[in-house]
Amino acid sequence: MYYLLRGLSVTDLGLSTATLPQLLAHLASGYPAIPAARCLAQLFFFYAFGVTDTLVIAVMALDRYVAICDPLHYALVMNHKVCAHLLALSWVVSILHTMLHVGLVLPLGWVGDAGSHVSLPHFFCDHRPLLRASCSDIHSNELAIFLEGGFLMLGPCALIVLSYARIGATILRLPSAAGRCQAVSTCGSHLTMVCFLYGTIIWVYFQPPSQNSQNKDMVAAVMYTAITPLANPFVYSLRNKDVKGALHRLLRQKSVNS
Repeated sequence: MYYLLRGLSVTDLGLSTATLPQLLAHLASGYPAIPAARCLAQLFFFYAFGVTDTLVIAVMALDRYVAICDPLHYALVMNHKVCAHLLALSWVVSILHTMLHVGLVLPLGWVGDAGSHVSLPHFFCDHRPLLRASCSDIHSNELAIFLEGGFLMLGPCALIVLSYARIGATILRLPSAAGRCQAVSTCGSHLTMVCFLYGTIIWVYFQPPSQNSQNKDMVAAVMYTAITPLANPFVYSLRNKDVKGALHRLLRQKSVNS
């Protein structure tokens, strides 16, 4: 589990690094412009880290399934070598997916103003705003999102649903209420992030273009570029007994001082 958490931390850090520093630079300079090459590079890294994040979350569902449904063989099944292979596979799939969609963006054209600046109503170079600002035919891009992107989402979603279906059946067969509560607590943090991350992605990328709006894209982008990477360490750390104990001691100390 902790090996996968380290992989998730790396992808979360990369996801934030791909977007937030450029945003802060724009806010500091008051000149929100970015060269085309840097915009495409930002899109590539954002896509690569973002897709890897969703795949690692799906792999963690498999980890939870083994931990609860087959705890005696957990150390054998989910050893470091297996986790490393799963993380490497997630990166390979993510990079191939990213190369496809960024490659489909490259031939598109945009109409700028007199200074050849293209207005992009977003705080970074995201896929949907770029397609919306293009003056070219984007049917192939939309088709790739719904077909290839949908297929890529279907696999992890199916893995998560099947894993939690088996986990739920196993929890219901546990004889003690304490055991059921402990199992639910083990999966609760992961399930929270699954709903948050996957729900946001489906909300943005897998709706018809007519139902998408700039405000919706902006709100969702803040959620999965800033809030989700920030929330992940807190959500998963609160499962650790040492972290819980330190937090309780800190709260008691503050209450005594007040």
